Amino acid sequence: MIIDSHQHFWNYEPKKHEWIDDSMSVIRRDFLPSDLKKVYQENNINGCVAVQADQTTVETDFLIQLSKENDFIKGIVGWVDLRSDVVESDLDKYSEFNSVKGFRHVVQGEPDHNFLLRKNFLRGISLLEKKHFTYDILIFPHQLGATLEFVKQFPNQKFVIDHIAKPYIKDGFYDGWAALIQEVAKQENVYCKVSGMITEADFNHWNPEQIHPYLNVVLEAFGADRIMFGSDWPVCLVAGNYGQVKQLITDFIADLSLAEQVNIMGLNAMKFYNL
Repeated sequence: MIIDSHQHFWNYEPKKHEWIDDSMSVIRRDFLPSDLKKVYQENNINGCVAVQADQTTVETDFLIQLSKENDFIKGIVGWVDLRSDVVESDLDKYSEFNSVKGFRHVVQGEPDHNFLLRKNFLRGISLLEKKHFTYDILIFPHQLGATLEFVKQFPNQKFVIDHIAKPYIKDGFYDGWAALIQEVAKQENVYCKVSGMITEADFNHWNPEQIHPYLNVVLEAFGADRIMFGSDWPVCLVAGNYGQVKQLITDFIADLSLAEQVNIMGLNAMKFYNL
């Protein structure tokens, strides 16, 4: 089983998706399950986890509906306002849907570098474990310090770092990111998605050799039991096609044991998200 642990769907709206700037104009259109199903057939992908791209409960409901209509969507990571006074009732509502596996907040877009450590957000996170929800951590490297303090507070909560914390591959920045991601990886309840890397490199001139040093750090730090393949489709299309994204990972792990390859390409995601 090959499971894509990270992809998105949307009906494109210029205001809602204003983060799609001119350099990413190729993805200024709708991307729906009918599009992805064809891609998966071409690339021998068995299923996926659909992750929120908009911070509304309407988005969560949209993904729930898509998962009902498409059995290759094995689970979803939605959004609720974890800072809300009524977050517990929101979580109870979504507990009724087997497709809802966890939640995510676009922390990378928050101007407060210590957003993850604010009391109202921590209170929301504290409710996830008992309701068996995961949490996807979407951050930039400068937020890794706060992330380390954050995950230490919840040793039993299932966390996953999205896109290896988006190191600045295009600029060749490495050391600061590497030091902190290794510290975060010491927390055994934290996993990492090997996804979203080609879009952190130069869209038009990246090559696997530029990305391998970052992959080496993550593999060594988290091990083959705590990293999972993800495409970040359709965002990845600004820098490469689906086959290139998949091949980047399959080539990188080709020398690992078959069991380790199976873990990274699907089994870890199935276990983490309880698919």
